[in-house]
Amino acid sequence: MREHTLEPVEGTREDADVESSTDTYARRFAGPVGAYFLEVQARTTLALVPKGASVLDVGGGHGQLTGPLVDAGHEVTILGSDPSCARRVEAWVNTGRARFRSGDLLRLPFEDRSFDAVLAFRLLPHVGRWQGLVGELCRVARHVVVVDYPTTRSVNAASGALFGMKKGVEGDTRPFRVFSDAEVRDAFRAAGFVADVRRPQFLFPMALHRALGIAPLSHGAETVAAVSGLTSLLGSPVILRAERRG
Repeated sequence: MREHTLEPVEGTREDADVESSTDTYARRFAGPVGAYFLEVQARTTLALVPKGASVLDVGGGHGQLTGPLVDAGHEVTILGSDPSCARRVEAWVNTGRARFRSGDLLRLPFEDRSFDAVLAFRLLPHVGRWQGLVGELCRVARHVVVVDYPTTRSVNAASGALFGMKKGVEGDTRPFRVFSDAEVRDAFRAAGFVADVRRPQFLFPMALHRALGIAPLSHGAETVAAVSGLTSLLGSPVILRAERRG
């Protein structure tokens, strides 16, 4: 396995969300720059989810979207691969504003079309059998699936060369897969869904923004990039919405 990629290992349980559900992982999004990242992610995601939807957030133990989804009036269930993934969302679960279930990411413990919308963030690049995950997301979704992923149409195309810099900034960077847009669209198409909305988030690498640590500078630079159209062409990670055909 190259240090910046992830290869599937048959017979092993997919549990990439265990790490992203920890306080250590959450520190990547601490401070004003992290808050800016999460605000962009939440605003973009909420615009892609039907109003008043029942939402399953697969691997959502990081809690990045739980508050925004609940506050927007959605009925939220979080699925973690291990019971420990519930810790960072306890505030919502213990007050009855969200639910938590644990189960196999590749065999979700829900009936077909159980939720209006199914989300998976901070997950796809770290799952070896990612096509199987996409299939399960689509199976339990009634209408839409929303995911994020790093794309080769960005600086992530050089992720191998930049992995050392990213690790130096973030400290505990994991191996990850970088996707072409076509292979993600094909995986959804195979599951009976059509990718209909593509929203790249940032032109400049998130690790660079973290290294600079100046939120107004990040906001200004990314605003210029978005207005110029560069983010649409070369931005990453991409937030993608896919709708059930028919």
